[in-house]
Amino acid sequence: MINSNDIIQTISMIQDEKLDVRAVNMGIDLFDCSDRDIKTACRLAREKILKFASPLVKTCDKISEKYEIPIVNKRVAVSPVGDVMSGHNIDDLITFAQTLNDAAGEAGIDIIGGYSAMVQKGMTNTDKDLIKSLPDVLSQTTRLCSSVNAASTKAGINVDALILLGEKLLEIADKTKDADGFGCCKLSIFANMPEDNPFMSGAYKGIGEAETVINIGVSGPGVVKQAIDRLISSNIDVNLQTIAEEIKYTAYRVTKCGEIIGREVAKKIGAEFGIVDLSLAPTPAIGDSVGEIFQSMGISKIGGPGNTAALAMLNDAVKKGGTFASGSVGGLSGAFIPVAEDSALSEAAKNKYLCLEKLEAMTSVCSVGLDMIVVPGDTSKETLTALCMDECAIGMINRKTTSVRVIPVPGKKAGDTAIFGGLFGASPVMEIKNHTSDRFVSFGGKIPAPLTALNN
Repeated sequence: MINSNDIIQTISMIQDEKLDVRAVNMGIDLFDCSDRDIKTACRLAREKILKFASPLVKTCDKISEKYEIPIVNKRVAVSPVGDVMSGHNIDDLITFAQTLNDAAGEAGIDIIGGYSAMVQKGMTNTDKDLIKSLPDVLSQTTRLCSSVNAASTKAGINVDALILLGEKLLEIADKTKDADGFGCCKLSIFANMPEDNPFMSGAYKGIGEAETVINIGVSGPGVVKQAIDRLISSNIDVNLQTIAEEIKYTAYRVTKCGEIIGREVAKKIGAEFGIVDLSLAPTPAIGDSVGEIFQSMGISKIGGPGNTAALAMLNDAVKKGGTFASGSVGGLSGAFIPVAEDSALSEAAKNKYLCLEKLEAMTSVCSVGLDMIVVPGDTSKETLTALCMDECAIGMINRKTTSVRVIPVPGKKAGDTAIFGGLFGASPVMEIKNHTSDRFVSFGGKIPAPLTALNN
């Protein structure tokens, strides 16, 4: 039960601690828009997006005003385009991508996801063409995001797909070099990608979801930090277990807020309510940082010994609190560590306390993976592929979701700074060991699924 003290603390979280609803994401099924004629497919997709997404912005604004909780982003995720557009060529895919982008703009939507392909076990011709189209699509659109699931615990790792993606990452960066390779910020490469993730760039509308569905992402790194600070400054005895309990209870209250808003949005626009994703997703703003949570927990230099354990404890407590609050917790629901989007993590990388190898270790216990990592522009396609292979291996073996959002910045080297702006932030270019795995990558093929896949 929520008591009066919960209500008072929740009001404080909203007013003083940067609690917000980071994203209300409407999933829209587009399979009934499939057509061999590209003009017909585009017309049907545009009409359906406008029909269902247009009421979303006004509804969110009214509910935000009612509860006085900011709703930062109104988003749409569509069925994976690689399947919806099966049989179409690259030119058709680019045309369809532009249609999605334009329809989102007409509906007042901030971001649209779902330019996606599921290639963990193999690639269709359309899947290959979709990946090949990414440099044009991500450089020519402003709202569209893409994701590719290249590995899973059940299927193993599709190295051939990752080799192609490594090549395309460099092309995307080159086509958006005037913006420090920003196009790469809109592409996530996954292992075990969830169907109900409301966060971009990895959101798509899962095949097992309803016709239209509302998934909500509530984020409160500042809330968790303030809760830990209050606990430590109190007169009670504090140890790591009591800190974990405080995180868990805070996550419980935040999740309750998110579910109330998500269910009301879904009811008013006639969509099914899907999940609430309590992921601690930071922004570049001071006080809204996962890195600052580590500092409050006693990690003075982010990236030092103990940081992986601190992240494991944080991630676990968030999941426990959210699960206790709601039977509809899903998506990723944990802690994100996107370097460019988190001021404290970016500063730690700048001071070289936080390195790529430590980040990779931390991804074994967090909710996502190597997120918003900036590397030198001369990084080889083989090295980018190997980086993705490592992260996919962590997800595959541990039966968890991992992803990579890596940005090679043309013309910049380790120690330089890449600036993306807005929620994407800025980051130093991190050092990466280049050309060390070229022969390993060149074998290609697939890495077989682990023994843990045989669990039926």
